[in-house]
Amino acid sequence: MGHNRASRLVFPFRSQWIVLLVIFAGAWDFKVLLRIPPGQQAAPPARVQTGIDVYESMNSEPFAGKRVGLITNQTGVDSQGRRTIDVLASRMDVKLVALFSPEHGIFGTSEDRSIRDSADRATQLPVYSLYGETRKPTDEMLKNIDVLVFDMQDAGVRFYTYVTTMAYCMEAAAKHHIQFVVMDRPDPLGGDVLEGPMLDSDRRSFAAYFPMPIRYAMTIAELAKMFNAENHIGADLQIFPLRNWNRHEAYDETGLTWIAPSPNLQTVIQTFLYPGLEVLQAGDVSVGRGTEGPFEILGAPWVHALEFASELGRRQIPGVEFKPVQFIPSQDPHRSKTCEGVTIRIRDRGLFRSIRTGLEIADVLHRMYPERFQLEKIVALLGSQSSIDRLKRGDRPADIISGWAADLDKFRRLREKYLLYD
Repeated sequence: MGHNRASRLVFPFRSQWIVLLVIFAGAWDFKVLLRIPPGQQAAPPARVQTGIDVYESMNSEPFAGKRVGLITNQTGVDSQGRRTIDVLASRMDVKLVALFSPEHGIFGTSEDRSIRDSADRATQLPVYSLYGETRKPTDEMLKNIDVLVFDMQDAGVRFYTYVTTMAYCMEAAAKHHIQFVVMDRPDPLGGDVLEGPMLDSDRRSFAAYFPMPIRYAMTIAELAKMFNAENHIGADLQIFPLRNWNRHEAYDETGLTWIAPSPNLQTVIQTFLYPGLEVLQAGDVSVGRGTEGPFEILGAPWVHALEFASELGRRQIPGVEFKPVQFIPSQDPHRSKTCEGVTIRIRDRGLFRSIRTGLEIADVLHRMYPERFQLEKIVALLGSQSSIDRLKRGDRPADIISGWAADLDKFRRLREKYLLYD
């Protein structure tokens, strides 16, 4: 996931662009293109309390006399902005002995494919990377730990690797008879809409731990319950649940402050776009990494923006609109190359479906640029070969999505057993 360094949008590249952009300025919120920040507004007080808040409100100390290992990153904070690291380190009856970090590192800013162990400056505690030479805590890392605590924000998406990091840590905890504790946090996309195909049985990986749809509509603690039971992990699982969260609420409806869980998910809007847009990058298109608007921009050097935007608009994809754009990403794919494509704006979140949007874009790219767009490769994250085969045959994306209904209903019934909130 890319960080926003040395990136820029370029306007215009043909004389028509001057006219087009002037026209769009009235009908289109031009701040989306230029990324002009809105006026400062006071954030409402947080109504929802996360697991760490619930822990802090307890009159007793559930970890009294225990040596604790904490799996966390920059999103692990309480409602007052205090790091979970510091909350646990300050407890008189608790001994915090080690930290563990996921992909992107303890600060959530790294783009390295392998992250080294380090130390936390404030506490001087060791930080063991779970995105380096090892993806699961080793025997040596766990030898002086009685409790493993997990507290970080995920993205609500199957291929977001924090989910697998949690599962691998649960497996390690079960092996060593260590209690595993999850401090719950909201599903940022809300907890009631399932999207995408089920994962093919032969495609499990670090980016696909469990057979479920891309958007599974569960909190991290609900996932932990499901993984523990369905994968027969056998962990001694304890959950500190959310308070005052309703399943239909997205993150920006909770009153909680959004902290980017990784460099390219700077806003909740980008997080909504992420599931369907991210799958397309493997097909050799930029999804805006290395620009001011990751997942709000998509294109490639071989795309013709006006024709591409026109075809996407013609499809009338629910809840979203597209405008032609030219941009230069500062990260791969197509680093430092002039790309043409579209900006993507959610007009109605209730109607918008990211996977539907991604499939429609994939279909347009495949039809317009069959020699350039590598359709077969997007199966890596889409996780469904039959869906790729149907796109190749020319089936409509809406019909492909209808074909997922039976599998989604089956998963919905499975998931129901592990839900914690209404």
